[in-house]
Amino acid sequence: MPGRPDVETALNAEEASNIYDSHGAETEALLPTSRPEADAIASPTKGKSDISFTHSCRQQKFSSISVATAFVLGTVACLLAQYAICGTNCFKRYDQQLVAVHTQSKQDDVSVLASPWAGSTVVHKFPPTEPTNAFPSLFPSNVGYAGATPTGAEAAVVATAPAYPLQTGQCNHPLLRPALIPADNSSLKDKKKDSKFNLFRSWGNLSPWFSVAKGHFGVDSTAATPETCRVTGLHFLHRHGARYPTAWASYGGPAKFGTKLNVAPETWNASGDLEFLNDWTYKLGEEVLTPFGRQQLYDLGITARIKYGFLLENFTENNIIPVFRTESQDRMLASAMNFAIGFFGYPFEGQYQQSITIEEQGFNNTLAPYMTCPNARIPSKSDRGMWYISRWAEKYLHHARKRLQKHLHGLELSIQDVYIMQQMCAYETVALGYSKFCELFTEKEWDGFDYALDLQFWYGSAFGSPVSRVQGIGYIQEMIARLTHTPIETHNSSTNSTLNDNKVTFPLDHSLYVDATHEVVVLNIITALNLTSFAKSGPLPYTHIPHNRSFRSAELAPFATNIQFQLLECTSTPGPQIRVIINDGVAPLTGIEGCPEEKDGMCPLAAFVAAQKKTIAETDWDWDCHGEWDVPPGPEWETLNGSPPARR
Repeated sequence: MPGRPDVETALNAEEASNIYDSHGAETEALLPTSRPEADAIASPTKGKSDISFTHSCRQQKFSSISVATAFVLGTVACLLAQYAICGTNCFKRYDQQLVAVHTQSKQDDVSVLASPWAGSTVVHKFPPTEPTNAFPSLFPSNVGYAGATPTGAEAAVVATAPAYPLQTGQCNHPLLRPALIPADNSSLKDKKKDSKFNLFRSWGNLSPWFSVAKGHFGVDSTAATPETCRVTGLHFLHRHGARYPTAWASYGGPAKFGTKLNVAPETWNASGDLEFLNDWTYKLGEEVLTPFGRQQLYDLGITARIKYGFLLENFTENNIIPVFRTESQDRMLASAMNFAIGFFGYPFEGQYQQSITIEEQGFNNTLAPYMTCPNARIPSKSDRGMWYISRWAEKYLHHARKRLQKHLHGLELSIQDVYIMQQMCAYETVALGYSKFCELFTEKEWDGFDYALDLQFWYGSAFGSPVSRVQGIGYIQEMIARLTHTPIETHNSSTNSTLNDNKVTFPLDHSLYVDATHEVVVLNIITALNLTSFAKSGPLPYTHIPHNRSFRSAELAPFATNIQFQLLECTSTPGPQIRVIINDGVAPLTGIEGCPEEKDGMCPLAAFVAAQKKTIAETDWDWDCHGEWDVPPGPEWETLNGSPPARR
């Protein structure tokens, strides 16, 4: 539910309450019991295409008579078995199978003139030999409270996928997408359709992060340093990498589909597009990072070092090392460690210190504020997206359910089952490298899935949620403390006074900060900052997809999403400046009081700080998180600033 990290979008209220024990701890979802694991790792040659390999396969020779006899007998046996199971239904004609599509994304050409010092030698001796602020005892590597950690089956894309994934330069990951996805149901037979559709950008918060194009958010500038300016500091906020499904889901939930199939497998069979379900097993783990998720954060660390490594010189000059923050959940800690290995290289000991806050009720934590905000754990207040997504799914998946039901005999598909199939595509791809489920849907249906997740997060974690701003306010307090180099004045939110008031665990004078959190918190912070350009097309309807909507969870909160708060000094602009860059897209700051419309998206730091201090003062933590207020489901009540009804 919104307010929980990385929620899937519905168990009903009764089911939801059973997921948490009396202390609110997450429990493991029931994973389906697998059939015999003959398909867990497929035959090394199954599904391979000759054109995908540089080596030819040597095959044993059989007589043509033996082969023909075996083929005939096998075919007859198969037909008899199918007839015994499902009668004449097995022999109906079925829709064409949707096959695979690799779309290429265009990148901006970059032209850079050589600087006068090009080719000169510069040496940064980092880390310092004896940093004065190194206190290893205050930064333990493990504080417990890791949450659920079940693992899943190992990926075997080289053996199970229809083609070998190539590093083409168009993408930087080993995930394989289908070769073709029709635009809509009317073009199922169109295998040559030229489309700019990108499946990997159509999974909402389950999408791998990607760079947003220049000007897409409304500022015609890149994340590169503006002319006449130099970067003096960076506050880097990121989400963890791709993970297995969470234990709890308010709508859908991949494990439930496998369980449904496994209850009585002898009573159903699949054919045509769904024939693979006959031997399919559920291979996903729970909660923890997938191998691709680890790669995402490792790569993110490398790119951050390449872009901002020069900031480490400030630490050497002051004989100190950076302090990065994460929290105790397994995927959060693993993400932070992989980022650090990418950023610092291995071994990273002695180059930085990792602060690990505890994610559990009873511990204040701005990176998991829902743990100290009771209203964020009440579904009617925090999970408002459930009402919208369930109704939207009935609309956009209506035809898909009918189409897929033709291929499943003896088992009735619900709309939620079909939605789970779309979830399965995303999760299997980021966990195993490839998913057969991806081929089952059209571009239009994937657009519907993407929008379903927008509804979930708009109403659960962003501008349409009554508990969004209050959850993001603690991080805003911490940012203002760092920007002004002054301690937090009043701890009246999710801030942790024990850690925040200690300059060792929460330094105020560094030029580089890196914090890891969940996507729901990233959206809470975007809302609390009052980045209103992302709310201009809200509230979001459940009846249709708005044209050119401004809020897209795939752009704002995908796996490994990241925000750069860039600090600058410019000769052409008086005073220090700040920019907000989300997934390499410069965000307009015009919704922030005192921030002008500026060509590079900059705002005077003094105006930015003043506006955020005003927001902090106007946010009522006691009322928003502990007040007895209610909001009706659906569009009868709306908010565009992430706040609840005013205090009575």
